[in-house]
Amino acid sequence: MPDQSEDVVSIPAGGVELPGELIVPEDTAGLVAFAHGSGSSRHSPRNTFVAEVLRRHGVGTLLFDLLTEEEDREYETRFDIDLLTTRLIAATEWIREHEETRDLNLGYFGSSTGAAAALRAAARRGDDVDAVVSRGGRVDLASEQLPAVTAPTLFIVGGADTQVLELNRDALAELTCEKELEVVEGAGHLFEGSGELDEVAELAAEWFESHLA
Repeated sequence: MPDQSEDVVSIPAGGVELPGELIVPEDTAGLVAFAHGSGSSRHSPRNTFVAEVLRRHGVGTLLFDLLTEEEDREYETRFDIDLLTTRLIAATEWIREHEETRDLNLGYFGSSTGAAAALRAAARRGDDVDAVVSRGGRVDLASEQLPAVTAPTLFIVGGADTQVLELNRDALAELTCEKELEVVEGAGHLFEGSGELDEVAELAAEWFESHLA
């Protein structure tokens, strides 16, 4: 594990403060901001695991809550992709103002509904975002913005997650940037089988290493 700095942070976003954890390995060139899915948080065990693997590959990570505790109790808010996108962009602006991270190449890792927010934010931020990875993403919820995404984009989907896989294949066709679809054979939506999340993390790490270096 590279030497790294660890900070508990608070990200201002439209009148609320979003708690997060910023961990930056020494001499890293890249940082990945995580956008979790509905009903999840910065403590998501799957995203935490992926973040640990990214840091072993020398990539910094920002895990933060997209919603406040009160907002997360509302079912409709969890699926408010416009709000989630606005929050991710607020975090991106904070990254660009934070001394330790302002000059780092930036990636987004989105899961489920968070993947739609990541793609929408990438479309709006343009060249400021250098790579996107989606894990089991509801990428169809960003369909109108997909042609505007310029960042190299990787979709990772479980082979047994048939509906989401079909949605990802359709969305991939709408992307005009560098793009790939990786299917983890036999995996369901949550990649709970033996070795499945390890495969997700390694695929993501390789993508970010390649495009954030």
